[in-house]
Amino acid sequence: MTGPEVLDIAREAIITLVVVAAPVMLVGLAVGVVISLFQALTQIQEMTIAFVPKILAIFISLLLALPFMAEKLHEEMLRIAARIATG
Repeated sequence: MTGPEVLDIAREAIITLVVVAAPVMLVGLAVGVVISLFQALTQIQEMTIAFVPKILAIFISLLLALPFMAEKLHEEMLRIAARIATG
């Protein structure tokens, strides 16, 4: 395996990682911004208020996005296995 092939595999793996993690991270970001805005508007400075809604939102987004995430990871594994098999 040459250097450019290794870089191609690494680049594909990083892109797959970003695509798989993006839905959950975006949901966590959106919920965090909404809760921070709510806290700023109401002047509630309690740190623990943000955790429960974020955890619930991320859990629900994981349940909804899991088939998509599994399919993307499966495709990446098949690409890597095909490269291994072809030598």
